[in-house]
Parts: sequence; C-alpha cells; structure tokens
Amino acid sequence: MATVVENSSERPGRLAHVRGRVFWWLATVCAAIAILGFAPTYWLQLPAGTFVGPPLLHIHAALNTGWVLFLVSQAWLISEGKLRNHRDWGLAGISLASVVVVVGYATAIEGLTYELAHGRGDAARAFFTVPVLSMTVFAGFTASAIACTRRPDWHKRLMIAGTVSLIGAAAGRVGFLMGVGLGPGLRPGLLPPPPQALPVVAGLLMQLILVAGMVHDKRTRGSVHPAWIVALSVSIAVILLEIPLSHTTSWLTFADWTTRIAG
Repeated sequence: MATVVENSSERPGRLAHVRGRVFWWLATVCAAIAILGFAPTYWLQLPAGTFVGPPLLHIHAALNTGWVLFLVSQAWLISEGKLRNHRDWGLAGISLASVVVVVGYATAIEGLTYELAHGRGDAARAFFTVPVLSMTVFAGFTASAIACTRRPDWHKRLMIAGTVSLIGAAAGRVGFLMGVGLGPGLRPGLLPPPPQALPVVAGLLMQLILVAGMVHDKRTRGSVHPAWIVALSVSIAVILLEIPLSHTTSWLTFADWTTRIAG
C-alpha cells in the first residue's frame, strides 16, 4: 500500500513514523465503525439465530469485514516499517477489493429485487443509489490507490478515502436503530427504505475521517495533501448527488435494468 516516508525530501525518524502511524489509526477507526455499526443488526443476531437474509448477505459481510481488517493490517505493517511484507500482501488486497466490489453490487441488486417484489416500487429504486454510488466510489478510489503504488503519499490517502465510502452503511445503521429500534431479526432491507436524508447525513459524517487526515497533514506537513482535497470533494459531491439522481427517469430505468440482467 504505502511507504512510511512520503517523498525523498521528508526527513526520516520519529516524524516519518508518526505520519505512518496515523494511517493505522484512521484504518482502525474505519474497521471499528464497520464492525460495531453492523453488530446489532448482523453480528449479534448470528449467535442468537435471529438473522434473516439470503446467503449472499453473509458473503458480503465476510468480505467487507475482511477488507477493513486487511486495511488495518497493511497500515500496521507500514507503521512498523515492514514494507516488504506489505508489498507481498498487495496482490491479495487487489483480489479482495475486486471481489468486494462485485459482491457489493450483486448484494445491492438482490436487495432491490426483494423490495420490488414486496411492492416498494420507486422508493426502493430511488434508495438503490445509496449502495451503488457508495460501492462505485470505493471502487474508484481503491483502483486509483492501486495505480499510485509508486506514489505512496497518494496511495495511502486514497485507500482510506475508498474505505470511508464503504463504511457509510455501517454508520447509517445507527440512524436505523434510533428510528426503528432493535428487535430479533430486525434489519434494513426487511422494512421499507428509510428517508434518503439518513444515508446522506451518515455519509457526510463519515467524511470527518478524511478531515482528521487533513488536520494531521496540516500539523505535521504544514499543508494539506491534495489527495485529501480531491477525495473529500468527490465524496461530498457524490453523496449530495444521491437524492436528485435517484428520482430521475434514467435512474429508475437503470434500477429496473439491473434486476433484469441479474435475473
């Protein structure tokens, strides 16, 4: 993923170590949100035997959890200066990210198909923007990060930005629990789609992780790295686009098309 020293002019030693360590902390925050956010509606329901959902959801959960844990481990290797080990795992990370994207899209389409079958119509088609755009942003940032392996300063920041887009659904679970409550087998997808403002707010709040990276850059580098600025701008633009896009005829037609090709 990335080297500890960002460029040849950066002085080695404690400062470089601190800069590497912050990405481990950011990755750990992402992992904590992903796991704890899904705990009430998934992880705690598994041992109780109350979870209701198709097998694909279990694969989706395992892959996404595997990704955030992989990110933490890769960031830790860099923070400890174990660059060779980090690179050795790189191909596995590319493969894992690819499967995460494919299964993520498939899960979103299966969820839409279920909701349409239960008469939720355009509300379900409109909400379909949330998982599709989130997964697309994850795919875009992660692919860009992989392309920047020789530019580690961009690489590690884009990896964090991509993962932030992936964990928005976990953050949204908090709003779901506040609005609906917790019950055996209760989870989003079994009920009508929530107001689209909920995932928008959750997505915007998740951008505070990028802001934390920007603040750290300002304190240690003297300026904010452009990767953060690009990532934050794109992420916010996509999040704000979700609601207006979701009600267009083109999007509603696209949503129906995905269910037909999946079938």
